[in-house]
Amino acid sequence: MPHLAPYSASKFALTGFSDAIRTELARDNIHVTTVSPGMMRTGSHVNAKFKGNHDMEFAWFAASAGAPLISMNADRAARKILAACRRGQPSLTLTFAARGAILGNALFPNLTGYMMKFVNRFLPGTNNEEGNQSLAGSQLRRLTPKWLTQSADAATARNNENQR
Repeated sequence: MPHLAPYSASKFALTGFSDAIRTELARDNIHVTTVSPGMMRTGSHVNAKFKGNHDMEFAWFAASAGAPLISMNADRAARKILAACRRGQPSLTLTFAARGAILGNALFPNLTGYMMKFVNRFLPGTNNEEGNQSLAGSQLRRLTPKWLTQSADAATARNNENQR
């Protein structure tokens, strides 16, 4: 995903590591479940750090983190993760959007790459020198309408993610 390179790279590395240890530990009857969560409604948008065009980066991330078709309720995700672990399921991809991205990239990698480039054009660009400063989401609420982040804000209160 554009603007999430460190997050995506770490998930990619952990997936490879999980696949490797799953095969190595299987003979000892140890099960490893790899979870690809996608966007979660945890309320973390208020504690996430943003660079570049701070207000716009916060707005798209907070709106995405609360969108029902893109993100998943954290409690529901936890139940699904525990159930997959109990079954010894090798992998679990939680959100519809994450499954779509994985399937699209597997079947049509070039098309998916072009689509990501296209999506990136609509995301905020760099700002100026000020954009190099990292700001927490809680510092950036000023321009984002409450209705856009209502679902993510509810998760913030429910999961005790209020400003630390």
